[in-house]
Parts: sequence; C-alpha cells; structure tokens
Amino acid sequence: MKIAVMPGDGIGPEVTAEAVRVLKAVLGPGQAMELVEAPIGQAGIDSAGDPLPDATLEAGRRADAILFGSAGMPGDEAIPFAMRPGASLLRLRKHLGLFANFRPAFLFPELLGASTLKPEVVEGLDLMILRELTGDVYFGEPRGHGINARGEREAFNTMRYSEPEIERIAHVAFRTARMRQRRLCSVDKANVLEVMQLWREVVTRVGAEYPDVELTHLFVDAAAMQLMRAPKQFDVIVTGNIFGDILSDAAAMLTGSIGMLPSASMASGTMGLYEPVHGTAPDIAGKNLANPLAAILSMAMMLRHSFDLPDAAGRVERAVRRVLADGLRTGDIFQPGCERVGTREMGEAVVAALAKG
Repeated sequence: MKIAVMPGDGIGPEVTAEAVRVLKAVLGPGQAMELVEAPIGQAGIDSAGDPLPDATLEAGRRADAILFGSAGMPGDEAIPFAMRPGASLLRLRKHLGLFANFRPAFLFPELLGASTLKPEVVEGLDLMILRELTGDVYFGEPRGHGINARGEREAFNTMRYSEPEIERIAHVAFRTARMRQRRLCSVDKANVLEVMQLWREVVTRVGAEYPDVELTHLFVDAAAMQLMRAPKQFDVIVTGNIFGDILSDAAAMLTGSIGMLPSASMASGTMGLYEPVHGTAPDIAGKNLANPLAAILSMAMMLRHSFDLPDAAGRVERAVRRVLADGLRTGDIFQPGCERVGTREMGEAVVAALAKG
C-alpha cells in the first residue's frame, strides 16, 4: 500500500494526522504500508515556490491512493489562478484524471439533534452526491479578465462539457445507484444552458442501458429546494462540477456539520484522492479545535475503494459511531450533555474504540 499524504493548509495537517493515526491502528504493524508526505497549497509554495510542486505531483502519480487534508488560504482570489494555494487541488485532480467525486451525506443517529432541520426531515438520511470533477466552468476555456468594447472591465469563464465527459460520469452514477436503492436523480439547468441540455440528453441516453435504475431529472434550483425540504427522497444525485460543489456542501449541513463528511475523488480504476469536505477553516487552525472525523471517515473510504479492505473500513466507521455514542464531541457538533474534546483527543478516542473491537 503506497499512500501519498498531503496535509496541506489550515486545519488540514491536524485532521490528517489523526486519520493517519487511525489508519496505522486499524491495519496494525503487519500491514506493508508506505506513507509518503508531500506539501501542497501554501505549504507547497513555502517549500518549492509552487502550490503543486513537481515532486508532489509525482508522489501522487506513484501512489495507490492520496490522503488529502485541505488547501487554500485567505486572499486566494487575489492571486493569479495557477499560483493560488486553493487551485492546487483542482490542478491535481486534472493531472491525475480524478473525474468522479463521491460525497456521501449520511446522518449518524447520535447526531440527530445537531442538524438545524427537524428530526423527522433528516432522521435516517443516507444519500450520495456524485459530482463530475474535471470539466465544467472550473476548467473551461477561455477564462480570464479583459476590457470590453465599451471600455469596461469584465471577467469571463466558460461552462463546457463534451459528450464523452458526460457519458463517463453518467455510467459511474448508474453503477453506483445499482449498488444502493436503484434511484438516480440527474441535476442540471437545461431550461437555460445549452451545456446542460447536452448533459440531460446524454444522461437520458446512457440511462437506457440501465433499465433497472429509475432516472429522474431536476433543475438545480429545484434540487436545492428539495434537499432542504425532503432530502430523504434522494438516493444518488449526479451533477456537474459547479452544481455539485454547491449542492454537496448544502447537503453536508443536513447532517449537523460539514466537519463530519468524507469524500472520494476517483479515477477510472482504483486510484483515488480522499479528503474531508470541510476546507481549511483558517480561523481555528492550530488550536486543536477541528473535527477530525471527516478525515478519518475519508480514510475509511480509501480502505474500501482503493485497497478493497471493507472489513477494516467497517471497523473504522463503527469506532467513529462508538465514540459519538459515548458522547464525545468537537465544538462543531457539540450538544448539551456531551463531553467537548479537541482534535487530538477525538483521534485518540477513535483509536481506543478500535482497540475494544
């Protein structure tokens, strides 16, 4: 097992350290494992003058999987795109062909009271958002700034998808739905955007190859509303890069905290990048306040999807639930009557729960 560990910026190093701690505990000393740490984001700039150093990219290419923390710093938007710490992750995804982003949104029963929605709306929530990750407006060309014919400053980005890109993510979505409840909702904006008209047409055509999966379509604004109104109606949602970015973060809050949810960004085979969805949270970085459970659960996804170790992944997930059942909470999921703990203490508690079997 060769794993590239890229802690990155903000709270990334703290939560990644706890994920690595749990990884070593669940696999034990008998598992052959090579961990290669590599800087990315602002850490990459500090070490090599580039948010995605060549050595980091090469470490990712050589690895069987990547365990990622977070990348980006305040003020990113004012920096040229290629040198933005936060853009390092987009560049890494593109270089490694990580086109399919799996973002599960599930609610641990122990955190039912942590959601801002009514318990009856979110109890039993378990949905998967599948986001296309290497196309769309984030990567479309042309992009940039300029002066228009009236002498006014303007900026422009291009939303672009090719038919093969849509087909590829659609097949992944239908196969994923087959392993769940066989219901797939494709989210687009086909009533306004030509790109999304192509998206709907291609997804519908691919759907004919999966007659056992129920396919529905929603415009993105309606999908956002339905996620808040009745999220349990969804099983698998497939959508483009920008819509998936927004909807998956919204869905994260259904579960009580964005600090609880893992993700996997997969290439065509078993190579994947695993990261918590919460970002850098610079306001709490270095203060032992961050919730490491999303990073730990991302590591569990890595064990399951890249290394075919479902038993080990299940042990980690059960240990997380045991810790929550014991009433331990970081600040983002704290509830009256629970015990508030820090990042390190939460990681230690998961390791201890693993040891209990």
